[in-house]
Amino acid sequence: MLKRRHFLTLVSGGSLGMMATPRLLAAEAVREILPGKEGNVTLYPIEHATLVLQAGDHTVYVDPVGGAARFQDLPDATLILITHIHGDHLNIGTLQAVSGERTPIVAPPSVVEKLPDSLKVHTTPLSAGEQATVTGVLLEAIPAYNTTPERLGYHPKDRGDVGYVLTLAGQHIYVSGDTEDIPEMRSLKNIDVAFLCMNLPYTMTVEQAAAAVRAFRPKRVYPYHYRGSDLEKFKERVGTDGGVDVRLLDWYRK
Repeated sequence: MLKRRHFLTLVSGGSLGMMATPRLLAAEAVREILPGKEGNVTLYPIEHATLVLQAGDHTVYVDPVGGAARFQDLPDATLILITHIHGDHLNIGTLQAVSGERTPIVAPPSVVEKLPDSLKVHTTPLSAGEQATVTGVLLEAIPAYNTTPERLGYHPKDRGDVGYVLTLAGQHIYVSGDTEDIPEMRSLKNIDVAFLCMNLPYTMTVEQAAAAVRAFRPKRVYPYHYRGSDLEKFKERVGTDGGVDVRLLDWYRK
């Protein structure tokens, strides 16, 4: 059951861009509707790398951090996805607060190792390249790693960080996690919506992100985890000839 709340809604064609807005209270969540043939998915961009996707009975929290208050007026999580061990993606206190005693969690083995036993018991390990269906949601773990020599220490390939492709309301949704422009991303097919990181020195440049988008051509792409990046430059480099709808939302509302 959905909790009572107030929303600023962005429907198809709308965008917050870089508009400055007051920091949102829990009861003032922002949402955007992702329309699909089998129903809509509602996106709640929380902050930086944290987002919530809701469709029908499914509410998926991705990398929930920042404390429970950020989520108290959103639908309760029915599934939680964690991409890797860094503190802007994994916060044990927040995870305990939003997961309760039974909410399924999916994470790569390197994350599972960090979890207390109370969370491990309802966590499914999923390594890069593996698939699973959890609470009726089809998931594929996509590798996420650095390739530029001076960045290799941030997300080494052998640690097993991941992004995810999940299917909600018939839509294939890719959440990149922290990565560079890697072959596994470029080879993705039939992606309806993509959330793509881009910030230095930790992930990839705007140029890398745009080149990747032009390679796998999602129908719609949202930059996220982009602090300090030039989003207009990203949009320009993606261009309009590939049929990709670039959506710019403010993930850093103050």
